[in-house]
Amino acid sequence: MSINSIFQFLVPKDKKFFPLFEQATQNLVILAETLHEAVNAPKGKRDEYFTKVEELEGIIEGIAHKTNLELSRNFITPFDREDIYSLITAIDDVADYTYGAASRMRLYQVEKITKSIRKMTEINLEACQLIQGAVADLKDMKNLKGITDACKKIAKLENKSDSVFDKAVADIFENETDAINVIKYKEVLSALESASDKCKGVANVLESIAVKHS
Repeated sequence: MSINSIFQFLVPKDKKFFPLFEQATQNLVILAETLHEAVNAPKGKRDEYFTKVEELEGIIEGIAHKTNLELSRNFITPFDREDIYSLITAIDDVADYTYGAASRMRLYQVEKITKSIRKMTEINLEACQLIQGAVADLKDMKNLKGITDACKKIAKLENKSDSVFDKAVADIFENETDAINVIKYKEVLSALESASDKCKGVANVLESIAVKHS
């Protein structure tokens, strides 16, 4: 038995942080699903989805705040304090930028949803689902390979999102004649691409935690 395994055995079972992580990732997946549903819904029904996205982002922000409060109250943590802070902050960042994309669609009154926007919301949803699974595997640290495999898949998805973004922006500049629409679509696509980057940020934190406990 390794020193890390002995330490994990001796540390009391966490009843604070993992439930918060599970709540955060569960809501993150619902948020990503809701945005994906929004961009596939008729124009008249999108607003209710955007409102739900905003509510979910607020819930995740509240969970992040509660997690940081628990860090200040608890001496014993399931893994390094800085990693707990980095992980919940990274998850919150994904929610922020996903909401940012929804907010731009709503504020700028983007009527026509392009295939690229739909594809990027689909990519981000898949990444969030992988995040949820990997965070669940942190609970007992027994499936470290599962965590690292999920992180590799998230990195590939981020590269895919970059490719979709680059082609979409090139297409906008080539075919869109309305300068205002160019700005609208680029802003939405940029927010979605940033959300993909933040998913990779979560993966980087998860991979670092897995390496420390391997």
